[in-house]
Amino acid sequence: MKTLIATVATAAVVAAFPIAAAAQDMPVQGSASLGYSQGDYDGGADMGTIQGRLGARFGQYLGVEGELGLGVKDDDTYVGALKADNSVKHQAGVYGVGYLPVSPNADLYARVGYGDTKVKTKVAGIPDSDSAQSWNYGVGGQYFFDGKNGVRADYTRHEFLHGDDKADVASVAYVHKF
Repeated sequence: MKTLIATVATAAVVAAFPIAAAAQDMPVQGSASLGYSQGDYDGGADMGTIQGRLGARFGQYLGVEGELGLGVKDDDTYVGALKADNSVKHQAGVYGVGYLPVSPNADLYARVGYGDTKVKTKVAGIPDSDSAQSWNYGVGGQYFFDGKNGVRADYTRHEFLHGDDKADVASVAYVHKF
């Protein structure tokens, strides 16, 4: 599975170069969003982040976006009888995005990319933190009320590179086109 994800992500990046080179012939539209993401991480922790994204769309169907999330909702899990306090310190990612316009104000989209998540855990008062890189992929939709301002919602799976850990992340956000 990880090999398939890596192959798809590499193909998306390679395909993006000619698109970016031809962008002078395509309308380029920027977007920014601010929202909340709730992640269900392996090990049982459910943690949340405030997340911002910046994107560029090349024509109707292809784009790129970057995201940065800061942890705002911690969760407790148990390691045997010991309580573990878990929190996301930050999360960042870069994605290639494919859009499917379904109306003048609505799109469905799929995205694939690479990310980094830093998680802090404290067990029996002893802190530990770890950064983990991941291949990420997901789907979502967005709707614009007035052509510039709208909402977006998506689901993204994070497949961490070391071990079999993963996270399922659902996001909802305000989005603005510029």
